[in-house]
Amino acid sequence: MARIDLINGPNLNMLGQREADIYGGASLQDIEDMTRAAATKHGLRIECYQSNHEGELIDHIHRLHGKTGGVIINAGGLTHTSVALADALRILDVPIVELHISNIYARESFRHTSYLSAVAKAVMCGFGTQGYTLAVEGLVSLRAAVK
Repeated sequence: MARIDLINGPNLNMLGQREADIYGGASLQDIEDMTRAAATKHGLRIECYQSNHEGELIDHIHRLHGKTGGVIINAGGLTHTSVALADALRILDVPIVELHISNIYARESFRHTSYLSAVAKAVMCGFGTQGYTLAVEGLVSLRAAVK
C-alpha cells in the first residue's frame, strides 16, 4: 500500500477548541480519521504528524525523503513566515498539496502571502475541514498524472 503524509503545523492540535466560527468544531483526531478513511478508499496509507515547532516540522520533512508518495500540509501560521519550511519541502520529489481550512484570501492581508505555494503542486483553501478529504482526492489525481 502506497504511503502519503499529512502534516499539520502550529495550533492545529487545538482544532475543535478554538475559533469554531473559522475552523469548525472537528478535532485534529477527527480530521486525521476522516483523511485516513479517504486515503484508504484509494488504497493509500496515510501517516499523520503535527507539531507546534518549526524545526520539528523541518526534521520530519527531511525524514520523509524517499519514503512518501505525496504530502498534504497545513502549516498554519508558518505558511506565511517560513522560508525554511518551504526549502525543506523542496527536498521532496513528490506532489505536495498546501491546505488551509479557511479561505486565507478572505482574511487578514498578511495571510495572503504563502511561502509554500511556490513548492506545492496545488493549494486547497476555504472548504473547511472537508478540504482534507478533497486534498486526498487532489493528491490522488496528481500522483496519477506523474505515472
